[in-house]
Amino acid sequence: MELRELMELRGTDALQKIQDSYGDTEGLCQRLQSSTTEGLSGDPADLERRGQTFGQNFIPPKKPKTFMELPPGKDTESCGNVSAGEEEEEGDTGWIEGAAILLSVVCVVLVTAFNDWSKEKQFRGLQSRIEQEQKFTVVRKGNVIQIPVADMVVGDMAQVKYGDLLPADGILVQANDLKIDESSLTGESDHVRKSVDKDPMLLSGTHVMEGSGRMLVTAVGVNSQTGIIFTLLGAGEMEEDGKEKKGKQPDGAVENNQNKAKKQDGGVAMEMQPLKSAEGGEVEDREKKKTNIPKKEKSVLQGKLTKLAVQIGKAGLVMSAITVIILVLYFVINTFVVEGHTWLTECTPVYIQYFVKFFIIGVTVLVVAVPEGLPLAVTISLAYSVKKMMKDNNLVRHLDACETMGNATAICSDKTGTLTTNRMTVVQTFLGDVHHRVVPDPGLVNPRTMDLLVNAIAINSAYTSKILPPDVEGGLAKQVGNKTECGLLGFVLDLQQDYAPVREQIPEERLYKVYTFNSVRKSMSTVIKLPDGSFRLYSKGASEIMLKKCSYILDPNGEARGFRPRDRDEMVKQVIEPMACEGLRTICIAYRDLPSNPEPDWENEAEIVTELTCITVVGIEDPVRPEVPDAIRKCQRAGITVRMVTGDNINTARAIAAKCGIIHPGDDFICLEGKDFNRRIRNEKGEIEQERIDKIWPKLRVLARSSPTDKHTLVKGIIDSTVIEQRQVVAVTGDGTNDGPALKKADVGFAMGIAGTDVAKEASDIILTDDNFSSIVKAVMWGRNVYDSISKFLQFQLTVNVVAVIVAFTGACITQDSPLKAVQMLWVNLIMDTFASLALATEPPTEALLLRKPYGRNNPLISLTMMKNILGHGVYQLVIIFTLLFIGERMFNIDSGRNAPLHSPPSEHYTIIFNTFVLMQLFNEINARKIHGERNVFDGIFSNPIFCSIVLGTFAVQIVIVQWGGKPFSCAPLNVEQWLWCLFVGVGELLWGQVIATVPTGASAMPEGGGPGPGARGGGRGGAGRGRGGDRLR
Repeated sequence: MELRELMELRGTDALQKIQDSYGDTEGLCQRLQSSTTEGLSGDPADLERRGQTFGQNFIPPKKPKTFMELPPGKDTESCGNVSAGEEEEEGDTGWIEGAAILLSVVCVVLVTAFNDWSKEKQFRGLQSRIEQEQKFTVVRKGNVIQIPVADMVVGDMAQVKYGDLLPADGILVQANDLKIDESSLTGESDHVRKSVDKDPMLLSGTHVMEGSGRMLVTAVGVNSQTGIIFTLLGAGEMEEDGKEKKGKQPDGAVENNQNKAKKQDGGVAMEMQPLKSAEGGEVEDREKKKTNIPKKEKSVLQGKLTKLAVQIGKAGLVMSAITVIILVLYFVINTFVVEGHTWLTECTPVYIQYFVKFFIIGVTVLVVAVPEGLPLAVTISLAYSVKKMMKDNNLVRHLDACETMGNATAICSDKTGTLTTNRMTVVQTFLGDVHHRVVPDPGLVNPRTMDLLVNAIAINSAYTSKILPPDVEGGLAKQVGNKTECGLLGFVLDLQQDYAPVREQIPEERLYKVYTFNSVRKSMSTVIKLPDGSFRLYSKGASEIMLKKCSYILDPNGEARGFRPRDRDEMVKQVIEPMACEGLRTICIAYRDLPSNPEPDWENEAEIVTELTCITVVGIEDPVRPEVPDAIRKCQRAGITVRMVTGDNINTARAIAAKCGIIHPGDDFICLEGKDFNRRIRNEKGEIEQERIDKIWPKLRVLARSSPTDKHTLVKGIIDSTVIEQRQVVAVTGDGTNDGPALKKADVGFAMGIAGTDVAKEASDIILTDDNFSSIVKAVMWGRNVYDSISKFLQFQLTVNVVAVIVAFTGACITQDSPLKAVQMLWVNLIMDTFASLALATEPPTEALLLRKPYGRNNPLISLTMMKNILGHGVYQLVIIFTLLFIGERMFNIDSGRNAPLHSPPSEHYTIIFNTFVLMQLFNEINARKIHGERNVFDGIFSNPIFCSIVLGTFAVQIVIVQWGGKPFSCAPLNVEQWLWCLFVGVGELLWGQVIATVPTGASAMPEGGGPGPGARGGGRGGAGRGRGGDRLR
C-alpha cells in the first residue's frame, strides 16, 4: 500500500516523500533488497516471494462468456414462425410443425453460438500470444536480459528506451534526455521530461517518446496506475448504474482526460490502450464505448454487405406482405363473394386456421428471402483466415483488416528491416583522407585516430547495443539492440579493437549528458567529463547533416585541420554520393572538446553540437532481403503500387528501390526528399493543398529523408485523393514510435513484430511476426480470398433466395399453398445458410488470386459474371420446379398435390418438388466455387475436406428427411426411380453451369485471369474484365 500511495504522487511531492521515508532512491532500493547496478539476484524463491507480496504483473481477465451465454437473439423471424405454427391445433399432429420449426431454430442458434464462442476463444488466444511476445529488458545479477512482461516483479531494475510502452510503475534511477507521453493517463498531449532530480515517477501504460534510462519497479499488475484504472473499469461494469458510484471518481477523470487527449491530438489521436492487459479486446471495446472516439469507417466489404442485406430484407418484406394480402383477398373473395357463404360463428376457428396458414406462408417467404447466413459467412471466413494467417507470420489484431487488405491498391513501406535484412555491416570508410573500399588494415590507421574512433563508437551508442557470439558454431555473430549501432560496433571488432573495456571504464552512470537519437535530430551525441575536468562530446549521425556541423577533419597523422564548405562539397561528391549510389547508408562520426570553465549551457544544443571534428565517414550496407524483389513483382502484377518511405539519403534509397524492383529504369516515376515534397505540396501560406499532392503521388515511388509527419501527410493525401475514380486503399508498414499516426491513418497498418516498438504495435492492425515484406503479399492473398469466399456464398445464397421466393410467392398465388412448406424452407435455409457458408468460406487461397487487379471501393459486390450465374441458374431451377408443380403428377403418374385440403397427409408430388429443389441447390453449391466464369468447378475441390464432407453430409440428411421425415417435414417416401430422376435434374445443374459459362459477359468473357485465356496476362489495362468498374454492374 505504501508503494501504491507513493506512485500516486508527482514531481516535487514524490521527491519529498522519497526523501522523508527512504532518504533517497538508493535507500528505497535497499528497502526493496535490490541494487541500482546489479538489479535483483534472479533467485526463483526470491522472485516467487515478491510475486506473492506485491502481486504479479498482469491484470486478471474478465471471465469469458460461457457457451450458454452466447446464443444470440438472431432468429426472431423463425420464432415468429414457431408461434404461428403452434396455433394449428390439430390434436395429434398439430404440434409437429411447431416442434420441427423449433428444432431447426435451435440448430441455427447453436451453430451461431458455437461460432461466436470459437471466435471469442480464438481472440483470447491471440491476445495471450500478443502478450507473450511482449518482452522487457531488466538487469538481474548484473546481466541485461529480456523477460516476458508478466514475469516482472517489484524491485526489478528495468532499462527503458525510446519506443517502449512501460509495463509497470517505477522510479527513475538514471536518465538520458528522457521524455514520456503520458496522454493515456493524464490527457496532456505534451511530452513530459523526466529526470532523477525533478520528476522521477514513471507510470505504466505511458510511452517513452525520447531518450533512455533505468527505473526501479515499484508497482506491478493491479497495483500499477493502469491496473487501478482497469480494476475500476471492471468494477464499474458490475455496479448498477442507479447506485451512487463511490469508488468511480478516478475512472471518470480518466474518461474525461482521454476525451481531452483525443481532442488535442485531433486527427492523429493515437489510442493508447496498453497491449498488456489480459483483458484484451474487451477493455478496448469498453473504453471505446466510454470515450466516443470517431470509429474508423466501415471496412469496404462490411459497407457493401450491410447495404445489400438491407436491400434484400426490404424486398423480402414487401414480397411476403404481398403474398399474405393476395392469399387473404383470394380466400375472402372466393369464399364469401364467389361461393356466397356467410360468416358463421361456428366456422370462425376454421377461417382463423386458414388465415394463420396464410400468415405462416408469408413468414416462410420472408425467412427464405432474408440471407441470415451472410454475417455468419463473413465471420467464419474472417475467423478461418485469421487463424491461417498466423502461420503466414501475420498476427491480425483487427478482424476487418484482413479483408481490407484484399482491396489494397497502395503499400507505403519502410526500407530498413522490411525490404532489407536489418543486419548492418560497415563495408567502406573514409578515414584519414583515404577512401577505403574495404575495412582497412589496423596497421594503416594512426593510433590517435583509432583511439578516438573506438571511444566515439563505444561510448556514443546505447549500452544496450552489443555484439554477442553466434548461437551456432560458424554462424553470424548476434546483433542485439539498435542495428546501426551494432554495425558500427562490428566495425570496431573488424579493426581488431574491442569496445567492452571502454564501456567498463566509463559506465553508463558516468555519461555526463546524452542527446538521444530522434527523427528530428537524426543524430546522437554523448558528453563525457575527461580526467582534467574538461568535456568531450562524441556525435554520430546522417552524414549530410553531420558534415554541416563539422569545422575540422582528422588528417592521416591524426591531427585536426580546417574543413571548409568547399571541402565539404568536394567530400559529398567524391565520397558520400558514390557510397549512397551503391545503396550504402552513410554515417559520420565526429567529436569536439569543450572547456570546463565556463561550463557550457547543455540545454542549448545548437551551440554545443557544432564546430565538430570529423573522425570518419562510414558506408553501412544493409542487404535487400532475398525474397523481396519477387514479392514486389507479385504486388505490381496484382495491381498494387509499392512506395518506399525512408529516413535515408535519397541516393541510398534510390539504389535500394532499384534493387527491390520498386523502380525500373525507363519508367515514369519520381523520387523526392522530404523537404522537396513539403515544398511542392504547400501553398504560399505553408498550408498543405490536396490538389498539389494529387500532382505528385501517382508517380511518386521513393520518399527519402522523410519525417514521420511526411509519411502521415502522404498516406492521408493518397487516401483523400479523388484523381482516380476508385478511392485508394492504403497499407502502411512502420516500426518506430513516430510511425504511429501514419499506421492509424492507413486503411491497414502493419507493425514489425521484431523491430517494432510497442507504440507502433499498438497503433497497427496487423503485426508481421517476421518483419518481412513478403508476408504482406500473403496478407493480400488472404484478404482477396475472404472477399471471394463471400462472393461465392452470395452467388449461391441469392440463387436459392430468388428461386425459393418466386416459387413460394407464385405457388401461393396460383394454388393457395406454397409448394415448399415452412419446415422444408427452414431446412433449405439451414443448408444454404449455415453449412454453405462453412463450406464456401473455408476455401484455401491460391496464387491465382494475385493475377487480378483489386476490386476497389466503389465496385458493386455482385459482378456481372455473378449476376449472370445467379439469373442463369435461377431460370433453370424455376423452369424445372414449375414443370414439376403443374405437370409433375402426369410425368410420374402420381396423385396431384395441388389444392389439397387443410390437413391432408403429405403427397409424393410435393415431396419430389422439395427433393429436386434441394438436390439442385447441392450441385449448384459446387458451381458456386468459381465466380470468375472458370469452367473447371472441381478444381482443387479435394484440398478442401470441409467442403466435401458438408456436401456429402447434407445429401445423407436429405435422404433421411425424404424417406423417414413423414408428417413433420411434409414428405412422403420416394421410390428409386423417382430418386434417380431428382438426382438427374440436380446433376443437370453442373451441365447447365457449363452452358452459362459460354455466354459472354460484357467486354470480356474471361474476367481477371481466370485461366489461360486473355485475362491471364493481367498486365493489360485494368488486368482484364473486372479490373475497371465500367464492366461490372452499377
